[in-house]
Amino acid sequence: MKHEVKIWQLLLFLAPAVLVYGVFSALPLAQTLGQGFFVADDSGHAAFAGLQNFRTVLLDPDWSAGFWNAMVNNARFFCLHMLLQNPIGLLLATLFSLKGLRGARTYRTLIFLPTLLSVVIIGFIWQLILSPLWGVGEKLMGFAGLADWFAPWLGEEGSALTAISMVSVWQYIGMPMMLIYAALLAVPDEIVEAAHVEGASAMRIFWQIKLPLIYPTLGLVTILTFVANFNAFDLIYSIKGALAGPNYSTDILGTLFYRTFFGYQAQVGNAYLGSAVATLMFLVILAGVGVYFVGVQRRLTRFAL
Repeated sequence: MKHEVKIWQLLLFLAPAVLVYGVFSALPLAQTLGQGFFVADDSGHAAFAGLQNFRTVLLDPDWSAGFWNAMVNNARFFCLHMLLQNPIGLLLATLFSLKGLRGARTYRTLIFLPTLLSVVIIGFIWQLILSPLWGVGEKLMGFAGLADWFAPWLGEEGSALTAISMVSVWQYIGMPMMLIYAALLAVPDEIVEAAHVEGASAMRIFWQIKLPLIYPTLGLVTILTFVANFNAFDLIYSIKGALAGPNYSTDILGTLFYRTFFGYQAQVGNAYLGSAVATLMFLVILAGVGVYFVGVQRRLTRFAL
């Protein structure tokens, strides 16, 4: 016996989710996007200014250098995650999907555990480890004969962003690992067994059968990494503070937005310029997601199981 779902029933069940999303997500986003088109006059009242704030952020010499520096650093931050986090996550997921691997559950739990920890704790711990004064990083590297390679990475402009990126990769590598692991488990055993019968090696099965079948998951992991990295703020802030030192070498869009909107030390906060920066961040993320869905997702759908 079929039960017809009435419109009022759908509205009743959807209302709580729509209300919460609208009040705490959609409405603040709309207000932020709109606020970027206003400036405060001498009396403190808001006045419509069109694209003035955006011209200031993108073209004014006092602001544009900081914005483009943050944009380039954010792109580097994302690229390091793509080159390290996702390939290593794929490798770990492949290993854990092998049948008969001892301790696989324990290893998966240990690798995923840092993802559940507070970013403040992660930042504090790694500051202690990498400190050249009282950290244990140099001693640990000494056990492997690499003590001469140790350097104050967090304090040097050329290495600070890379060091923080490595910390972020270490913390969040469990996410792509688990997503890819679940996709590998979903590959039908019949296909793999048929390939074995035909004499295909384990390496060939992975590259020519399993990997193409998990392309949609790899695409999902990529876009999630992109969105997370261009929304990043907390790890940089917990390790280097809002100034994102040394000399803004670890400054990304999230920390730039924080200083612009709320102010920090000698910099006075400007909610309207901050909203303009937030709008530009939103447009960058929207453009990346749009490129993914238009240029990538359509091609990946043919690989879906």
